[in-house]
Amino acid sequence: MFFKKIGVIGGGTMGQGIAEMLAVKGLDVLLVEQTPEKLDHAYSMIELSLDKQLEKWAITQAEKKLILSRIDKVTHLAELSSCDMVIETISEDLDAKKAVFAELDRVCPSNIILASNTSTLSLTELASTTKYPGRVIGMHFIYPVSKIDLVEIIRGLKTSEETFSETKRFVEEVVQKKGVMVYESPGFVTTRLICVLINEALHVLQEGVATPEDVDNAMKIGYNFQYGPLEMADHFGLDSVLAAMEGMFREFGDIKYRPSVLLKKMVRANQLGVKTGAGFFKYDKDGDRL
Repeated sequence: MFFKKIGVIGGGTMGQGIAEMLAVKGLDVLLVEQTPEKLDHAYSMIELSLDKQLEKWAITQAEKKLILSRIDKVTHLAELSSCDMVIETISEDLDAKKAVFAELDRVCPSNIILASNTSTLSLTELASTTKYPGRVIGMHFIYPVSKIDLVEIIRGLKTSEETFSETKRFVEEVVQKKGVMVYESPGFVTTRLICVLINEALHVLQEGVATPEDVDNAMKIGYNFQYGPLEMADHFGLDSVLAAMEGMFREFGDIKYRPSVLLKKMVRANQLGVKTGAGFFKYDKDGDRL
């Protein structure tokens, strides 16, 4: 299979990162959102990301224009029928994702790989809404997409060998990241481990053991983390962390996956992190920490 044009569904933080990374690698991207307003916002955030790189002399003005020219904004899934692969990256809502996959199955030729960036949900269940479950696979990128050279490749029960091998080739040869094969399990490897760490950091905070700043500094300086667990949670979105913990608690039934009360309180207060401007720390409209 020749990968040239990739569809990306969802213009949130992960969708923006994936679309930008693909365009930097020379691929044409069709970015899909529900409304023109959401599309324009996603596109402007990608442009802002490139502007920050421009300020640091990481890219030139000409490179910025070239990267942006490779990203087309579309609002209808039917327009993805010309893509070589589609990556779904909407919020972690099983019913919403199933609806997207059912529609993709209807509009995309049967040879197109349909990948999900889900971090916790069942690929087998997503694939069950399609007539060709063999082409459905998980491709879990990690935030920040441009800096983390790892992709979890998740096989559902019916994912075909050809779909897996082509996806692995896409990850390792086309976008040049390390692909790790994971068999389907709630949270896979990275989400399962990191969300338990974040949840434990919340217990430490709730017990008054240390301030948010000191909790994060302890892990950043002591264990060479790029971000501390609380700032990481702010970037993921506290609602996403809660959804992941609740999903794993439901599936495994183990008390270690029970979400912290503080996490639930913050989500109820709509303090979700970067996306709302406040979580454990405060952020400006560009997502930079204040």
